Amino acid sequence: MDLFVAGEIVKPRGLRGCVKVLSQLDNQSIITAELKYIYIEDISGRKTRYNLRKFDISGKFLFLELENIIDVDSAKSLIGSKVFLPVDVLADLLEGEYYWRDIIGMDVYNEDGKPLGRIESVFPTGSNDVYVCKGEREILLPAIADVIRKIDLDKRIMTVRLLAGL
Repeated sequence: MDLFVAGEIVKPRGLRGCVKVLSQLDNQSIITAELKYIYIEDISGRKTRYNLRKFDISGKFLFLELENIIDVDSAKSLIGSKVFLPVDVLADLLEGEYYWRDIIGMDVYNEDGKPLGRIESVFPTGSNDVYVCKGEREILLPAIADVIRKIDLDKRIMTVRLLAGL
């Protein structure tokens, strides 16, 4: 099963075992209503599946009520754990839109085929995302059509045009 990191459990909420998750998603609305279960990774790296009784989204937080986690002490034991979601709960994107998880790790080349590095992270700005490419030097690539010329998800390659000042 293909999973991705959705966030980290930061604290319990209430007395009935609900956990508060600091989301690492670029947009919480990408989660569809079909979310029925999650995986939680323990300190050893083992992932355990938990069925959801309920989930809510509020700002940058997810609130999850999990089967078998029924009190505050059980919820406290999960603090610091990573929460993983199955990829199939992600909403479909329009053509030319990509999830951050698909962009991070891509190899980056200029239009002449010269390797520039790899996308290490993405951060949002008011108008567009910015891709952080690390190679011989760090390059901040605005996610605009003038700069991002082609994205090949299958080959994990991004072709860019470096504008003056990049």
